[in-house]
Amino acid sequence: MKALRIHIKQSSANYRREETIDNKMTYPLPPYSTVIGALHKACSYTSYHDMKLSIQGNYSGMKKEVYLNHCYLNHLENDRGILVKVSNSDIMSNGYIRVAEAKKGQGNDFYKGITIEVFHQQYLDEYRALKDLNDQITEFKKKRFNPLMEKIKERKKKLDTLKNDSTITEERRTRVVYRLKELKNNEKDFKQRMKSYEYESYQKPISYFKTLTRGPMSYEVLYDVDLIIHVQSDDDTLRCIYDNIGNLTSIGRSEDFVQVEACEFTELESIDAEYECVSGVAAYVPADFLNSDGFYMKSKRGVKAQGTRFLLNKDYILSDDRKKRMFNKRLVAYVSEFAVDEELGEKFQNVFIDHGKKDYIVSLV
Repeated sequence: MKALRIHIKQSSANYRREETIDNKMTYPLPPYSTVIGALHKACSYTSYHDMKLSIQGNYSGMKKEVYLNHCYLNHLENDRGILVKVSNSDIMSNGYIRVAEAKKGQGNDFYKGITIEVFHQQYLDEYRALKDLNDQITEFKKKRFNPLMEKIKERKKKLDTLKNDSTITEERRTRVVYRLKELKNNEKDFKQRMKSYEYESYQKPISYFKTLTRGPMSYEVLYDVDLIIHVQSDDDTLRCIYDNIGNLTSIGRSEDFVQVEACEFTELESIDAEYECVSGVAAYVPADFLNSDGFYMKSKRGVKAQGTRFLLNKDYILSDDRKKRMFNKRLVAYVSEFAVDEELGEKFQNVFIDHGKKDYIVSLV
C-alpha cells in the first residue's frame, strides 16, 4: 500500500486539549484533525480530502508558560475591566479603541465616572448617551407602549368573543372580523416599529462597546518535538501533499513552526512477523489494540501493552446552518515501548510495517 512518510521537528508546540481553558493543556502528540487541517492548508484545499494517518513521535520535555490573556466578556459590564469600542461588533478581533478602565476591584462606574481612567472622552460620552437612551426607552415602554399593548390585547379578546356570539347578525360579525384583523395588524406593526427603533437606536450602537478583561493564563508547551507522520490516501492527494510540503509552516498554534526533515513515498506492508517500535518513540494506536493478542510490551513478551486513552477529533461535517463543526472522534491509546506480531495483523486491517523503516509500526486511523 502506497503512503507518504513525513518527518517533522518542532522546537516547541502546544496541541491544545479543547476542554482546557485557564491552563491550556496539550496532547503528547498532535491530534489527527490538527495534522489533517495543516496538510489541507498546505495544499490550499477548500474541501475535505479523505486520508488516514499514523502519528508517532517524542519530545524532550514539557514546561508551563504563563502569559497575559485579553478576552471580551459575553456581556457589557459598567463597573469592571476595560471599556472598549470595537471596529466590528460581529467578529472578535484585536481592532478596538480603549475608552476607559476601571481602577479598583469593585465600586467603579463608567457611566458615573467613579474610579475610572478615561482614554477617549468622546466615545465615553457616546456610551453614556446610549445608556441614557436605554433608560428612556425602558420608561417609554413601561408607561406608554406596554399599556397600549395591553389595551389592544383586551380589545382583541372582546372582539374574539363577540365574533363567536351566535346572537349577532352576519353584517355585524363581518365588521367585528374586519376590526379584529385591523387590530392584529396594528399590534404587529407597533411591535415591529418598536423593535426596529430599539435595534437601530440602541442595540446596534451599544454592541460596538465591549468589556475587555485581562488575566494570567498558561500553556503547557512541549519542547524538541520529533514527529513521524504516515499519510495514506489516493495518489493525487499524496502527490499534492508531497509537492506542497514546503507550505507546511506550523502544527498546533500558529507560532509552532515546523521543520520538515524528510517527505518520502513508501510502501506499507502487512504484519507477518514480530516487530518492535523505535525506542523512545510513542504513538497513537486504536484503543482496541490494548486488549488484543499480538500487541504487548517490548521488554516483556506476553504482557499486554498499556497506554493512555484519548478521544481525538479526526474530521468533521458542518451542521445544517453551516455554523458549527461536528467532529468525528476516534478512541485511541497513547503507547510507547511496544511490539506487535502477526496475530495483531491478522485481526486488524489498519496496522502495517513501513517497508523502508521496519521499526516504524504504522497504525492508520
